[in-house]
Amino acid sequence: MKWDTSASFDPVILVFKDSDKRRIVRTAGDAATALMKDWPSDDGEEFLVAVKACLDVMTGNIEADQLREAIIRAAAEAGVGAISVLH
Repeated sequence: MKWDTSASFDPVILVFKDSDKRRIVRTAGDAATALMKDWPSDDGEEFLVAVKACLDVMTGNIEADQLREAIIRAAAEAGVGAISVLH
């Protein structure tokens, strides 16, 4: 199975409070990397929804904009700042 990690959406800038780290998330690949490597907690319900949304976008089961919304909800749950950029 070939996964499409390039599915893109309007950027979300994530601001992690513990490390003053920032990450711009524009694609399913960016989102997966942020969730797996940068996320402060892996036990939240919205976190799990966002991880599943990454897989669903990569396999073509949902639109990338749905992943964007899942990332924003997961950020709110985890206390990660999310600056939403719309084109």
